[in-house]
Amino acid sequence: MITFDLSRRLLRVWQRNLLVYRKTWKISFVPPLTEPLLYLTAFGVGLGGLVGTLSYGDAAIGYTAFIAPGVIAINIMQGAFFENTYSSFVRMYYQKTFDAMLATPLTLDEVITGEILWGATKAVIGTLLMMLVVSLFGLLQFPHALLLLPAAFLGGLAFACAGMICTALVPTIETFNLPIFLFITPMFLFSGTFFPVTNLPGWAQLLAQALPLTHLVELCRSLALGRFTSSALLAVVYLTIWSAVLFPLAVIGMRRRLVR
Repeated sequence: MITFDLSRRLLRVWQRNLLVYRKTWKISFVPPLTEPLLYLTAFGVGLGGLVGTLSYGDAAIGYTAFIAPGVIAINIMQGAFFENTYSSFVRMYYQKTFDAMLATPLTLDEVITGEILWGATKAVIGTLLMMLVVSLFGLLQFPHALLLLPAAFLGGLAFACAGMICTALVPTIETFNLPIFLFITPMFLFSGTFFPVTNLPGWAQLLAQALPLTHLVELCRSLALGRFTSSALLAVVYLTIWSAVLFPLAVIGMRRRLVR
């Protein structure tokens, strides 16, 4: 039976990363504030004029309203995944931050879990900032859209676990290009972010349904438009199971990498 040595001390790892983040928040705030402006202008205004409206459920919505939740979902994925790949790898390998924390009463399981929780938190912070920008365009239906914040934590947790597994496996920081090319980029393009998944061939739709970002996009779109559908409920279940399965794999993988 697999057991984990965890206690409330893991929050100190989260707190440490928060303190560092507060030192660089001005730079960290730039992407989630500017990216929605760029996406909504380039795709929503530029391409939206060619696309017109799309069918979502039993209603027709504008293309800008369609892609806005997809942009938020992409931010959640990238915020959590990159935090627990590149940033965690730097703290582990170059800065030796993990070594310093393990010299305290913190256990390895607590360090890794704290890192994963911080990755999910980064996704929530980015989502909050994006919501501030997107709401200026009138593309979020409140108060339902406030549920995007817990959805961001759940989605962030899923991708943070996936990112930590990659950190446990890659030999060098340059190797992260491989999971980004094979895992992140296909989801970015084919998970219903910029066009409906139903536009894909049948076999591609099945593959898309296996991708976590597809379900996160559906959840974000449902909440942003104020319509909690059965697909959104399925997305919550999927992302919960994904996180529950990948979390122990991430911790075990990091144990094998760091305990030699």
